[in-house]
Amino acid sequence: MARPRQHAPEVLHGQVMAACDAWLRDNPVHTLSLRSLAREVGCAPSTLLKLYGSFGNLLQYVNVETLGRLRVAVEGLEGADPEPRLKALATAYWLFAQHEPYRWQMLFDYPLAQEGELDQRQNDMIEGLFVRVEAALAEYQPLMGELEARRMARTLWGSVHGLVQLGLNERLGVWQGQSLEVTELLDQLLTTTLMGLKYGPREP
Repeated sequence: MARPRQHAPEVLHGQVMAACDAWLRDNPVHTLSLRSLAREVGCAPSTLLKLYGSFGNLLQYVNVETLGRLRVAVEGLEGADPEPRLKALATAYWLFAQHEPYRWQMLFDYPLAQEGELDQRQNDMIEGLFVRVEAALAEYQPLMGELEARRMARTLWGSVHGLVQLGLNERLGVWQGQSLEVTELLDQLLTTTLMGLKYGPREP
């Protein structure tokens, strides 16, 4: 029997991430196993456990890669005025979910890291995405306080996320025989929300 190939840790990590990427193009994460992944990269399952500590930790690195790809997808949108910028961010989020459905699904269905360096990296990357939304909201409505902007960014993006999720699952319904379009609903959501913010906070 041939001996398994020997790998430097960095090389093996690259091969593992590439194998996960290939799998997630067409399959959900719950169909992936440590044994099948080890077979794909030509090593023993114990080698992967030695490198990552657990299969769960291995998948957290996949989530880090997904967050990195999402960051790339929304980069370059800073130059526009706040309203078109927010709409472009929402559209980019939808397009990413469409193009990377199993990666996107894994990011929300599989628990993120809870401690250590991976937890910090993931939190920093998620916060970086929210900061983009906060900055656009604060620019649109300068009277908005920092805490209000943080809350509104998460409220707004929770609504965006819900529409994207329903769109992926084809659960948005139909109108006159045609499926409702996610992009149109996102535009309506952003237009309505920003209209409400336009005149600033009301006096109690």
